[in-house]
Amino acid sequence: MPNYGVPPVALARGEGARVWDVDGREYLDLIGGIAVSSLGHAHPALVEAVSRQVATLAHTSNLFLHEPEVLLAERLLGLLGAPARVFLSNSGTEANEAALKLSLKYGRANGRTYFVAAENGFHGRTLGALALTGKPSIRDQFGPFSIDVRFVPYGDADALKNAVTDECAAVFLEPTQGEAGVVPPPEGYFTAAREICDVTGALLVADEIQSAIGRTGHWFAHQHEGFLPDVLTLAKGLGGGMPIGACVGFGAAATVFAQGDHGSTFGGNPVSAAAALAVLDTIDGDGLLEHTRTVGAELAEGIAAIGHPLLAGVRGRGLWRAVVLTDGRSAQVQAAAQRAGFLVNALQPDAVRLAPPLVITSAQVAAFVAALPAILDEAADAQ
Repeated sequence: MPNYGVPPVALARGEGARVWDVDGREYLDLIGGIAVSSLGHAHPALVEAVSRQVATLAHTSNLFLHEPEVLLAERLLGLLGAPARVFLSNSGTEANEAALKLSLKYGRANGRTYFVAAENGFHGRTLGALALTGKPSIRDQFGPFSIDVRFVPYGDADALKNAVTDECAAVFLEPTQGEAGVVPPPEGYFTAAREICDVTGALLVADEIQSAIGRTGHWFAHQHEGFLPDVLTLAKGLGGGMPIGACVGFGAAATVFAQGDHGSTFGGNPVSAAAALAVLDTIDGDGLLEHTRTVGAELAEGIAAIGHPLLAGVRGRGLWRAVVLTDGRSAQVQAAAQRAGFLVNALQPDAVRLAPPLVITSAQVAAFVAALPAILDEAADAQ
């Protein structure tokens, strides 16, 4: 089907932060499977974990229990430092669907009728998650939706306070907006959101599909501000390339679902759970959180030091950045970068996303920074 258009590169293999196309050309991967390939490509720990598990037990369905899913849930709760319960799914949009169903049940039990989400937010493309997604270009053609969602400007605590009443079931927010262009919140925004939800009784759902598992230099982006959501959704980087998602409920949200309320045939299957454990073990054992903070700062400082008329600046945290442009030429930047041997993502007309594997080296980051002025020159001159 033509929904992806024609991708510009056909990749054949990868190693670390490098990939090769079917013609043998090498690229530095600064997309990382859209913040998925935490350990890069063909990481020995991931290869060993997946190979061992698929040779032992590849699938059970949710009719039976298996050890990797239990270990993974326990490990996530240990990293979060709070009692909670975990539902494992296959993807981010499915994790958000679980969070939405949980919030719907909570709301209906307490006379709550609507949801609040942010303008330009992105929560997935299935119909429930899409209803919460504040991007008219991908949302409107599939409406009307079965739930009432009220959108407010991201980062505006006053607008959020005015929108959330004791009739609101849940507030869905990204601790950093991903598809909007890697947009961090203003300082104190989530502290205010936490207080608003506490006062009104609405659930606060933190969508960390892109921002978690070390991407910003902390295990979870909400840890930058020190708040705890009622519901947390995870995916992407958790599996390091294998499909997995998680919906984590804290406090009362942990026990909203009863037996039979929700399920997934493949969710949390042994192979993906084993991969996720390998990702978490490797990030911890190899010091990749500190590495992400250090190399991410090098990347941001290097870009910020470039003086170019097409470059407006850089934003984001850790190894999740946006190169912000003065003109809507991100597609031209992406194409010029590809020709120079770098894979980047034209996320918005004026923003180019960088989400490389967490194992990217300082030397590789320096190579991109050194090449960026010429890339911007080419993009600025492109017709």
